[in-house]
Amino acid sequence: MSCVCPGTTKSQEIIEKTKKHPCYSAEAHHTYARMHLPVAPQCNVQCNYCNRKFDCVNESRPGVTSEVLTPDQALDKFEWVKEKIDQLSVVGIAGPGDALAEWKLTKQTFENIKAVNSDVTFCLSTNGLLLPEYAEEIIQLGVQHVTVTVNTLDPEIGAKIYKFVVYKGIRYEGVEAAKLLLKNQLAGIEYLTKRGVLVKINIVMIKGINDHHIPAVVKKVKELGVFVTNIMPLIPAPGSAFEHFSQTSMKEINELRNVCQLDIQQMRHCQQCRADAIGLLNEDRSQEFRMCNRQTAEVKTAQNLKKKQYKIAVTSKYGKLVDQHFGHASKFIIYQGDGQDFKIVENRSVEKFCSGMEECDSGEVQRDNIINALQDCDAVLTMRIGHHAKERLNKKEIYSVEYCDTVNNGLQYAVSQLADR
Repeated sequence: MSCVCPGTTKSQEIIEKTKKHPCYSAEAHHTYARMHLPVAPQCNVQCNYCNRKFDCVNESRPGVTSEVLTPDQALDKFEWVKEKIDQLSVVGIAGPGDALAEWKLTKQTFENIKAVNSDVTFCLSTNGLLLPEYAEEIIQLGVQHVTVTVNTLDPEIGAKIYKFVVYKGIRYEGVEAAKLLLKNQLAGIEYLTKRGVLVKINIVMIKGINDHHIPAVVKKVKELGVFVTNIMPLIPAPGSAFEHFSQTSMKEINELRNVCQLDIQQMRHCQQCRADAIGLLNEDRSQEFRMCNRQTAEVKTAQNLKKKQYKIAVTSKYGKLVDQHFGHASKFIIYQGDGQDFKIVENRSVEKFCSGMEECDSGEVQRDNIINALQDCDAVLTMRIGHHAKERLNKKEIYSVEYCDTVNNGLQYAVSQLADR
């Protein structure tokens, strides 16, 4: 794939911006590395192909991460990775929710890194719902590459792809939701491209729903000045509305890319990365750089935290792995320890408040009962926790730690985070 967009008058500028970006340049992805910082867990669009609640160490797809970081933790991780990977050139935020739905966290993360390293290239991925609202701030921040997922121009098709959209506190569904999303996507894309930002469009190919419509999407975004489009296969996520769909074959994807190549250049080396991906596109090292593996945290735990005792509530199905969502837990294993040695104090039974993808925000009474039952704890260690539950825990001065590994490693990591507060 060439780095030069046909017909552009800014070819040299585009080459300079993209020559070290592995997602925008096919040549760059062999030699330059990127890292995604998972600081934006919330999303404002529910796509029927997405389920961010599932997280596995070996699972690789957008929306998956083994940890969610604060902006300060993200800076720490950036400096760690930069020290170990010389060819790191790009820092991106791709969720695990939507980068603009958590704009304050996204912006603070970029600002923190920019203060210590002005050479890094920033990029972000978004569904585009809030793009008109934050486009100018994106430009002022120096983000030169923005990826927007646009799956259709037809609201009737969009109603089949998007379950709902939450915009300015109001929930929209069906055709109305799809119209609103499309309007904001197109307006935001045009605003960015007219001001020199390189925009990549991701399109998820869903057989029988939008596959026949994708060439029209490509033609439209070309008119808006988009740099490249990336047609991606549907990955049926467990627990999503489309979990029983067949995964789109690469043969079908490439045939459609060949058709659309006549209008605009196509990205053909996409790996559909995790939200915490690190390294070359074809060599993800995210598990190596999980914060629980950082030696400094382990040393700090061993040397400085021997005397203070912490009480930590853990969500675990069988007591070995931190492998359960906060809202799915019917019991919490209560550990007490000093950062090195922990013992189980008790098992506390609770009434879980989340029974599925749509119901986790509805059981407010059960959720508050659970939080009240954990009032004597310093922290909750869980695989995933919702925004509202996290806020309620914070009000009780209970720190929530998202983690996906063994309970023992998670407890040590949780204590290191408590000590840094």
